[in-house]
Amino acid sequence: MYDMGTRRQALDLLRNGAKNSAVAKMLSVPLGTIGYWKHMDRAKRGECPGRRSPSCPRCDGSALDEVAYAYLLGLYLGDGHIAQSSAMRVPSLSIFCTDSWPGLIDACVRVMQSVLPGNHVSKVQRQGCSEVKVYSKHLTCLFPQHGPGKKHERRISLEAWQQEIVDAHPWAFIRGLIHSDGSRITNWTTRLVGGERKRYEYPRYFFTNSSTDILGLFTHALDRVGVDWKAANQSRTAQNISIARRASVALMDAHVGPKH
Repeated sequence: MYDMGTRRQALDLLRNGAKNSAVAKMLSVPLGTIGYWKHMDRAKRGECPGRRSPSCPRCDGSALDEVAYAYLLGLYLGDGHIAQSSAMRVPSLSIFCTDSWPGLIDACVRVMQSVLPGNHVSKVQRQGCSEVKVYSKHLTCLFPQHGPGKKHERRISLEAWQQEIVDAHPWAFIRGLIHSDGSRITNWTTRLVGGERKRYEYPRYFFTNSSTDILGLFTHALDRVGVDWKAANQSRTAQNISIARRASVALMDAHVGPKH
């Protein structure tokens, strides 16, 4: 135990710039004790540095990689979810990517890190898939679509600032949706040519989702870039969107491409 006079003398020296080791030697006080006194003094005055929370584009106006965000938003609306249990200090965003597409997993890691550069992104191996995960207290700022229940059982709409980003970078948003709940397949059919039945193959993109709202966001983005699409039951409430016209498939190949 040390008297208050010794402690006050130590704090005066520390506040004037003296090093912890010099004060400890001068006053014959253990270095750990000097460090503790300095820490408590700075904490009392609100000067304790601690670990700074990563910045947030919505809370403090820090820069946002809009192309990466548009892609990540598409992935989130398709295969992602935000969760926070009583044991978690902050919520986590998880995107589940099948192991069949390692390139998609790498792309997901990159854009997640670009959107949240101050946070650590991890990969957790699950049965047949990888869970790409990040923790941040600002996830609900960036993804206000989060809420209780499944996405297709509640209203999903973009806020004005999100819509501006999607309108500015529609292909990134479309790519994220296709890479989550979409696919590029090769269809085939047969035709009689000169009395002989021949097989013809043609590529087609599909997007399948149970949320009418998410389907609407997808088709709205397709309309903006001039891609023709068709709903399975000729209605925008369909759960399956098909892109089969040659010119539209060519556009999708140029800007989206198959998963890899």
